[in-house]
Formats: sequence, structure tokens, C-alpha cells
Amino acid sequence: MASQTTQGELQDKVVKIKRCAAVVKGGRRFSFAALVVVGNGNGKVGWGYGKANEVPPSVEKATKQATREMVEVPVVNDTIPHRVVGKFGAALVLLEPAGPGTGIKAGEAVRAVCECVGIKNIVTKSYGSNNPVTLVKATVGALQSLRTTEDVARLRGVTIE
Repeated sequence: MASQTTQGELQDKVVKIKRCAAVVKGGRRFSFAALVVVGNGNGKVGWGYGKANEVPPSVEKATKQATREMVEVPVVNDTIPHRVVGKFGAALVLLEPAGPGTGIKAGEAVRAVCECVGIKNIVTKSYGSNNPVTLVKATVGALQSLRTTEDVARLRGVTIE
């Protein structure tokens, strides 16, 4: 279901659109919620969740929120620097670096995040909840906790040979 558009340098992917029905006197009133992931394809990614009475306004709200809340992610040689586990609620996402030519081995929600951040080779596995919202939150959390060897060396005060 992930549709994709580009605006300037940012690319956004609609991961999920949910329809909610409220029963009122005249029948059912529907509203829509959209989950959108936005990235620049070069180490920045954000996610947003928007709700409205129609689909396009909900996608716009989600895209606006996602662009406001973008985070930096270290990408080394089109993959991640090391293995990492992200957890949010009942969702647990395992992300492992992969060699060139592997591609993105991931489900729909995790794939959208990886493509938007600019990762080309990665192997993932999700455990627990399969809710797209919690999977996206867990994936972004895992990517935020990544550190490059230069970052670790600087924090420890050592030099890399």
C-alpha cells in the first residue's frame, strides 16, 4: 500500500491509511488516519500520523508532522554501521547490516523507513506486534540509536588506526 511522492529533495511514503466509522443518528460518519514516512534518502528520516475527514488532508497533516520531526541516521556504504534492536510497545525490530547486492529484506512498514533514509542493503526481522505504527516507531528508534566507529572513538577519547 506504500505510495511514494517526491517534493523537492524529500520523498514521502504513505505506509497505511485507516478508515474509522462513528455511528451517528443519520448513519455512519467516516474519518481517515494516515501514517507517512518522509526522508531525504541521505540519512534523514521522520514519520507522521495525521487524521482528517478525507484522505488527502490526513496525508498532508501526516507529511507535515513527519518533516517537522526528522532525525539524523548514520548510513555507511548504503547500509547501517552495526546490528541494532528497536523496541516500541509490543513491537521489536531487528536490523542487521548486509553486503552489497542484498537489497532491503523487510516488511512493508520497516521497508518504507529504510528506503526513505537511504539504506540500500539491510536484513530485518520483526517480532511481536505487526501494527504498522508501532513498527515504524520501533524502526526509527533503532536507527536513532546507531553510532559510527568515529562517534564511539570520539566519545572514548581514542584514535582509530
